[in-house]
Amino acid sequence: MSDPRELYQQVILEHNKKPRNFGRLEPHTHAAEGHNPLCGDQLELTLFVKDGIIEEVRFQGHGCAIDVASASLMTTSIKGRSLEEAGLLAEQFRAMVRGELDPAREPHSLGRLTLFQGVKDLPVRVKCAVLPWATLHSALAGEAVASTE
Repeated sequence: MSDPRELYQQVILEHNKKPRNFGRLEPHTHAAEGHNPLCGDQLELTLFVKDGIIEEVRFQGHGCAIDVASASLMTTSIKGRSLEEAGLLAEQFRAMVRGELDPAREPHSLGRLTLFQGVKDLPVRVKCAVLPWATLHSALAGEAVASTE
């Protein structure tokens, strides 16, 4: 499988069909809701943070395949990370899908998340991919509602 687009499609389909960390976390220390009115995506993110480390994270809601896959991969990527690391990852992901970060030429810590770099070529889908990360940003900032702007 040498075509990155094929791998991207397989990962999106796999995480949409069997999302990781799906459900609501109780108890939780941080939470936020996100909504993308363009696509109808709705997401609730709940996290349990202890001593500055994300010990557990879950999401629930409904959305398009890109939104669900992005949320699924996000939760697996931030679990066990510090709040600072998760915040940096969110910034890098948002910059990448908006075409502001080229993971092939600039330093980053995105790892497998670079599969989403092609989203920048689908402007109508950028907000779908960003919604979970915007919701994470809101949850960590103590805001109840996320914005994809």
